[in-house]
Amino acid sequence: MMEASGSKDAKGFNTYGSDSNKQVYIYGGLDFSPTILNRAYGMTWSIGGWLLMRFLGKLDKKRVGELYQKVAMEINTTFASSYTKELSLEEALQPENVALYNAKKTGEKYLIVPNKG
Repeated sequence: MMEASGSKDAKGFNTYGSDSNKQVYIYGGLDFSPTILNRAYGMTWSIGGWLLMRFLGKLDKKRVGELYQKVAMEINTTFASSYTKELSLEEALQPENVALYNAKKTGEKYLIVPNKG
């Protein structure tokens, strides 16, 4: 375990583990169950959510522009996406489709296309 390796050279009595900070980010929120932490990784750690818009809000306009340009250049490779189904606005309001795209699971994405006939 990383924490055991990190604290193996600790001097004296130490019940807090290594002094190396461990940072855990939670991406997404499909699973609404409690986040359970295992204290075996010591006491020097942080946990938080990572949210794109808040991250971008901390950057200057030049850097945000560079990141937008990167996405535009790599839209068909790094940032490519595929969809389980494309829905018109009318289809998006049908109860059976609402149940599909509102399900909290991975592996399926639905694209709502406003001008789809």
